[in-house]
This record gives sequence, structure tokens and C-alpha cells, in this order.
Amino acid sequence: MYEGAIQDLIDELGRLPGVGPKSAQRIAFHVLSADPADVNRLAGALRKVKDLVRFCTTCFNVAESEQCRICRDPRRTDEVICVVEEPKDVVAVERTGEFRGRYHVLGGAINPLEGIGPDNLRIRELMTRLSAGTIRELILATDPNTEGEATATYLALMVKPMGIAVTRLASGLPVGGDLEYADEITLGRAFEGRRAV
Repeated sequence: MYEGAIQDLIDELGRLPGVGPKSAQRIAFHVLSADPADVNRLAGALRKVKDLVRFCTTCFNVAESEQCRICRDPRRTDEVICVVEEPKDVVAVERTGEFRGRYHVLGGAINPLEGIGPDNLRIRELMTRLSAGTIRELILATDPNTEGEATATYLALMVKPMGIAVTRLASGLPVGGDLEYADEITLGRAFEGRRAV
């Protein structure tokens, strides 16, 4: 629609996840009208993240050194690993303040329709960590969708023969939600996971 640099910027922004054509256009025109210092800061942050950020060699969370801050923290227990799909999931679990163990980031979930199988994830690396013999519990915190459930089931089958306790995060109704708006699967899980008060 536009020509030259502005169309190139719109096209590149449109390739970002969750950014549609209208949002890409809006962002591009915001950048065009923004103060040059703000644009340079944004460009610098993009370059810096590509130059400095890598994946932790132990858990595959994002890190700026060989290991992430969680893997370097000596106060955390080495006996429990929480398996998540993406680094953003680590942040979500950490915000709860409830987990003091270690993590393992798979880099996605099993999704045959997208051509993602177990070999495309960091499952081999997880099995290597588990074979060390120090882990007593593996918490499966994959997303509560079809792909996450398939991944959790696959991992549970792989780990069970090792004698390690395998648990799955409970799922159910959100705080502040209404029963009438809950889908059948969520409501069913809420009944399965009920506890005494």
C-alpha cells in the first residue's frame, strides 16, 4: 500500500506474533512520528537483546550468561523440576512465589499439525537431567490445551519408569469467574481437583 521504507517497516512489524496488518501500520506510523531518541533506544534494545540474550545451558530459560539467574541461585532446591513450554511461563510461575525448585523449558509443545514432535523439543535434555538421580519430583506445567496435554502425557509416560514422582498443575475455575461461563472441560477439572475446606 505504501512504498519504500515505511512499507518495509509495516511488513516486518506484521511478521511479529500477535501483530496484524492494522496494528503493524499503527506502530509504523507511531515510530515515524516518534522522537528520534526514542526510536534509537528501541533499535538499541532490539540489537542488545539479539547480541546478549541466549538460552541457559541447563534449563533453556533466557539468560545473559551461561546460566540463568534461577539456575545460579543456590537457595533453590535441586530435587524438583517444573517443566514449562516457554520462558514466559517461567515468569508466570515465579510471580506466584510458590515454587522454589528448578525449571526446564521445552521450547514448545507437541503439535503434529504444525510438524512439532518430541524430537523438536528439549525432551532429550530433560531426560539427561533426570538421569542424574537427584530429582524426586517432576511438575508438568504445560498449557491446559490439546498440545500441552499431549506433551504432559508423553513426558509422564517417559518418566514413570524412572521412579520419579510426576505431577501436573491443577486446573479449574479462575478467581472472579462465573460458573455459567465456564466450559465443560474446565468445570470438569474443577470437580476432579476439588479439595476439603
